[in-house]
Amino acid sequence: IKMAGDSKFPDMHTDGPEKNEETEIVVNVGGVRQVFYGDNLNQYPETRLAELINCLSGGYDSIFSLCDDYDPGKREFYFDRDPDAFKCIIDVYYFGEIHMKKGICPICFKNEMEFWKVDLKFLDDCCKTHLSEKKEELEEIARRVQLILDDLGVDASENRWKRCQKYIWKFMEKPESSYPARVIAVLSFLFILISSIVMCVGTIPDLQVVDPEGNRMEHPTLDSIETVCIGWFTMEYVLRLISSPNKLYFALSFMNIVDVLAILPFYVSLILTHLGAKLMELSNVQQAVQALRIMRIARIFKLARHSSGLQTLTYALKRSFKELGLLLMYLAVGIFVFSALGYTMEQSHPETLFKSIPQSFWWAIITMTTVGYGDIYPKTTLGKLNAAISFLCGVIAIALPIHPIINNFVRYYNKQRVLETAAKHELELMELNSAEGKASNSRSEPEDFAREGKEGPFCSSRLKVSHSDTFIHLLSAEKHYRTRLQSCK
Repeated sequence: IKMAGDSKFPDMHTDGPEKNEETEIVVNVGGVRQVFYGDNLNQYPETRLAELINCLSGGYDSIFSLCDDYDPGKREFYFDRDPDAFKCIIDVYYFGEIHMKKGICPICFKNEMEFWKVDLKFLDDCCKTHLSEKKEELEEIARRVQLILDDLGVDASENRWKRCQKYIWKFMEKPESSYPARVIAVLSFLFILISSIVMCVGTIPDLQVVDPEGNRMEHPTLDSIETVCIGWFTMEYVLRLISSPNKLYFALSFMNIVDVLAILPFYVSLILTHLGAKLMELSNVQQAVQALRIMRIARIFKLARHSSGLQTLTYALKRSFKELGLLLMYLAVGIFVFSALGYTMEQSHPETLFKSIPQSFWWAIITMTTVGYGDIYPKTTLGKLNAAISFLCGVIAIALPIHPIINNFVRYYNKQRVLETAAKHELELMELNSAEGKASNSRSEPEDFAREGKEGPFCSSRLKVSHSDTFIHLLSAEKHYRTRLQSCK
């Protein structure tokens, strides 16, 4: 056996490019042997397998920089890599593209492609989609863990106001951070329900009172409850706005705009009631106040802040715009066709209810959606046949896009549960690594203190490194480190 210093192998010498193309090499990846020829590998000379052919005359230094082991007698290269991923990657030499098998982690497959020096452009578009989805999942897990670590950590460099601001933000926005924060979230949920119930009950005529002008108005008790609820909503919004780390993003957020729309009508109607009478007629003021009070229904959307189910439904509808568009298109075509047919067929009847095609749109809508109010109905035989066909087509048109919408809902809901579990597992893994690091540091602590006088405070500062720094580095440096998430199968 030649030593590493010997740079040549007599049996590996080639006599030019023609001989190089006829070279046959054997690659053993994880126990799976594969034979390659130079004419195939040289199509992509920058890949690792193509470099193996050109390194045969370079000696041990050149060979072992590319593989884990080499057998000169069998001329066989050994690699301690994933054989399943390797079987997919070598397709690039025969077909010019790579497809990832089902069950292989996309992040691990990307790392394998980087090891074999195969460009990601050879990965098919369908497989690139899986890779981008996995990257987004890892980024989401990293973001969640970073938020948890930010909540747990305390920065000594921050002033008292910053620490107080962060505490209020956790107290109002993150119910899982502490027991009092959970109580505040439950109270906010109850106030939303009470306010919605009061708004509905206040419209019952038996519970209303008559003012001196003879107009009906809400009972003073219900009005007082409404005032208390609005006071809570206002205090909650102001505290969240003051403690928000990014106030512009907070103000433009959809849910926070809903909060403003739920609060603003109360104050605007209060101003119009006390000051508007001096500027305009009393009847106009009452109409404006009534219109603003209707806007109180926006507060029911505040429930989405405390309900993961409503948030999942909102996301599923966003992801289902294409399916919803198809549903509306089917209904629009059916409404136009059947309303025109219904109008034409009913003109022969003297007591027809179909006065025009636009008026027939209403009949087509309630028929295709199987509501059937009965205010407009056909009276001729052909009209009834047209109605039967219309509601059968309506049932089919509505049922077709429902399955993809449900799939989007279930997929997103399951994904959120998986991400939450993965974030908890990463925190547990970090705690375990932190405990092992403390144990190793405790063993070397006497030596560190002995060198502290010579090397300064640098050695002792190493004991204070938080495990959050390690975690973010693990998720960002995919090429050099692997976490449990990146090594999944």
